[in-house]
Amino acid sequence: MKQKYRLLIFLLPVVLAIPMGARPQDPASGSADAGSISIDRVIDSALEQERALTKSMATFRPLIETYTQTMEPHPDLGAVPKGDKYFLGKLNFTRSGAQQKSLLPESSSLMGSLAQSIKQVFSITMVPEGFAGMILLGPNFEKARYSFNYVRREFLGEVRCLVFDVQPKTASDTQVAFIGRIWVEDRDYNIVRFNGTRTPSTGSKLYFHFDSWREEMGRPGQWLPTYVYTEESDMAYFMGMRKLRFKGQTRLWGYNIGGSNRQNELTSLTVEADNVRDEAEDAETVTPVEAYRSWERQAEDNVIQRLETAGLVAPDGPVNKVLETVVNNLQITNNLDIQPPVRARVMLTTPVESFTVGHTIVLSRGFVDVLPDEASLALALAHELGHIALGHQVDTKYAFSDRTLFQDEESLMRFSLQRSSAQEKAADTAAVAYLKNSPYKDKLGNAGLFLRALEERSSKLTHLLRPHMGNQLAKDGKAMRMADLIPQAPTLQMERTDQIAALPLGSRIQVDQWSNNIKLLKAKNVALMSAREKMPFEVTPVYLYLTRQQKSSQSAQAVQ
Repeated sequence: MKQKYRLLIFLLPVVLAIPMGARPQDPASGSADAGSISIDRVIDSALEQERALTKSMATFRPLIETYTQTMEPHPDLGAVPKGDKYFLGKLNFTRSGAQQKSLLPESSSLMGSLAQSIKQVFSITMVPEGFAGMILLGPNFEKARYSFNYVRREFLGEVRCLVFDVQPKTASDTQVAFIGRIWVEDRDYNIVRFNGTRTPSTGSKLYFHFDSWREEMGRPGQWLPTYVYTEESDMAYFMGMRKLRFKGQTRLWGYNIGGSNRQNELTSLTVEADNVRDEAEDAETVTPVEAYRSWERQAEDNVIQRLETAGLVAPDGPVNKVLETVVNNLQITNNLDIQPPVRARVMLTTPVESFTVGHTIVLSRGFVDVLPDEASLALALAHELGHIALGHQVDTKYAFSDRTLFQDEESLMRFSLQRSSAQEKAADTAAVAYLKNSPYKDKLGNAGLFLRALEERSSKLTHLLRPHMGNQLAKDGKAMRMADLIPQAPTLQMERTDQIAALPLGSRIQVDQWSNNIKLLKAKNVALMSAREKMPFEVTPVYLYLTRQQKSSQSAQAVQ
C-alpha cells in the first residue's frame, strides 16, 4: 500500500504553497495568485528574471577580482598551496559579450604562463562565457533546452529558496550548457545561487566547477552577482597525466561607484548667505609651516579620494576607527604628537600589503583578513606609523588636481607610493621601538609568529604577496619587514590546532558590493577539528548569509 501511495504522489502535479506574506505577482494579470503557484510558473518567472538581469548588467561596471591557488597534497594538512595567480579588472557587458579592462600592468595582466586550462578561467577571449559564464547562466537558459527537477526548499541565510536540479534535455547537445543546481528565492523568483559546471568540455575548452552567488543590493528585488568559488581536485592536465588541483574566488564590487549618489548631491545644495564663515578658532594668518602641511594634506587627500572614486579604497567608516584606535595606542604610549592627525583606510583588494599616503595608513582587505590578533595588526600599523613619524611624506605633485584626472583603470599605475630600502629599514627600527613600549609589548611573540607563517608561504604565494602600491612584505621565504621580531616568536607548528599564526582570506572584512562600505565580521569562535581547517593565507569556499533589503515607507505606500 505504501508503494501505491508513493507512486500516486509522484504522478500528481506538484503545487508549491506560498505563504500569504510572500504571494507572487502574476506576470500576466499583475494580480496576486490565490496563495499558491505551480513549479512551471516559478521556473517561468525565474527565467524571466534571469533575462532581465543579463540586460541590467550592461548598465554596471563593477570591479572584478579573481585569485586562485594551485594545491598539492600534504600528509597532515590535506592540501597546501604550491602556486597562485591573480587578476583585477573592470567588467563591462556589451552586445558582443563580457569584456574586462585590466587594472594591472601589462606584464602581469596575463598572469604568467600556466596550463591552457588555467588560462581559461582568467581570459574571457579563450572561453566565450569566461567570467560571465560563472556569474550568469547564459543567453540560452530556456525551458525548451533544459529540464528542471524540483528538489526541496532551503534557507540561504534569511532568504527561503526553491531548489532545482538543472540539466540539458539533449545529452548530445554540442552547445555550451549549464548543468547543476539553482536556488530561486521565493518572493520575486530571482536565481540567487547556482552550483555546477559548463558542458561539454573538450581538449581545447575545459570548464571548471563553480558555485556562484548573488546578493540583493541597490533596491529591493535587485539581485546582482557578488562571489564565485571555483574548485577542482581531479581534472587532468591537458597533454599530460598529472591532475589539476586548484581553488579560486572571484569577487565583484563597486556596482555604484561613479553612480548617481554624488551627482544627486547637486540637487540638494542650498545657497547660503554671504556672511557665513568658517567657525574655526585658528588665526586668519597661515604660517609657512601650516601652509606646507596643508599642501601635503591636499596631495594626500587627492590620492585617497581618487582611489576611493575608482572603487579601490573603501569609504571612511567604522573599520577605519578600529585601525585608528590601535594607531592612537601606539602614539600615546610613545609620546608621539603627529600633526595633522594620522588616519587609516582599507584598500579593497586581496594582495597582502600596506603603505602610507602622507599621514594616511592604508591596509589592504587581504592583509586585515589574515591578521590573527590585535598584536599582529599593531605590527602592520607600527611600521607605517614609523614612516609618518620619520617624515616620509607623499609626493606633493599630487596636490595639483590635474594629476588625478585619468581613467579608473589607470589608478594603480599612476601613483608611485613605494619607499626606498633605507626608508623601510628606518621605519622598521622605529616600529620595533614603538611596539616594545606599547600595550602590545607582551604579545610580540604572536606578531613574530605571523611573520614566520608569512615566510613559510611566501615562496609559493607570490601573487598574494605582490603589492599593488606599497612595498613587499615577504619574498622567497624571507620576511622583508619587521624581521627583528621573528626571533621572539615560538616555532611555527602547522600541525597544531591551538597555534593560529595566520587566518584564511575572508576572515575579517565584509564588503557591501553596492556601496563599497566595509565592516568587521562578527565571527563565532569555532573549535578546529584538525590542522586542515587552519588554512593560513588560503582561499576558502563562499557561503553567504543572504538577507533582503527593507523597502522604504514611501515604496511600501506605493505598493499598497
